[in-house]
Amino acid sequence: MFLRLLIVPLIFAIASVSGASAQPFPITIEHAYGETTIPAKPQRIVTWGWGAQDAVIALGEVPAGIPFFSYGADEDGILTWTRQAVADLGADFPTVLPQSNEPPVEAIAALAPDLILAVYSGLTEEEYEVLSGIAPVVAFPEGPWATSWQDVVAITGEAMGKAAEADKLVSDLEQFIADETARYPQVAGTSFAGIAEYNGAVAVYAPLDPRAKFLEDVGMVVPPSVAERAENDAFYFSLSFENLDQIDSDILIAYFDTPELDAAFFGNPVVALAPQVAKGAVAHVIGPELINSISPPTPLSLRWGYPQYIKLIADAATAAAQ
Repeated sequence: MFLRLLIVPLIFAIASVSGASAQPFPITIEHAYGETTIPAKPQRIVTWGWGAQDAVIALGEVPAGIPFFSYGADEDGILTWTRQAVADLGADFPTVLPQSNEPPVEAIAALAPDLILAVYSGLTEEEYEVLSGIAPVVAFPEGPWATSWQDVVAITGEAMGKAAEADKLVSDLEQFIADETARYPQVAGTSFAGIAEYNGAVAVYAPLDPRAKFLEDVGMVVPPSVAERAENDAFYFSLSFENLDQIDSDILIAYFDTPELDAAFFGNPVVALAPQVAKGAVAHVIGPELINSISPPTPLSLRWGYPQYIKLIADAATAAAQ
């Protein structure tokens, strides 16, 4: 679960943006491995990594192929909000690629794509070169697993010739987030630390992690006790259970797959000594589906998961203030 977190229902904003004017092609997009020219509007998009599949669908089209998601999805590797969104479009569900940590090159080639989107992924430069022999590939803009959900939507929209629609989709979703967050004024300015258990220690998510960036965008704060311990491009750092009390955030946000794992962690008498735990200032984010929906969010998962997520955080912030 933790490894997935590192990396990692209804259609909205589609009808209102469908009439927007299309971009002219060819389009050239710069990314971490250079630049990619898309000669004509893509008709058969294959996505790799996280989020791009939902961005394509939220912009009113269905990819030819998408990854198999082993965490937080059903037995077919399909996410709840993705399945519902395709159904709402009245379209056939795309081909789900074989489960793999690396791009399944033969399966991707068999779909005859004219564009491969790996905007939020761990795609290596070697994999990029191989896939580029099949179709134009758009990789992440800077580093692997670090693209914001807004940039995933924007880059996907640009590649599809729907930049204006993508901008509106981002604007609408940001307003949705703002409206949901405004229901809980106690959240603004609250400092937080995202944690999980990993390899017999406390894993604390660093400011580089997309979860932390997302919560900073809604007005929360990463405290110095987290920021100063993070190293360079690391997504997390480890603390012994005994040192959890050195994290001086207002609240903790804990991510666990099951209530039993959550209870076992917080039942540790050393963990119970942390001031946030003693005050009940902990947001318990439990279950792969909810965790997936906000780790980081996609343009489809946001409406599914964010209302639950921000309420958990708000309840923890209320406890912290008492």
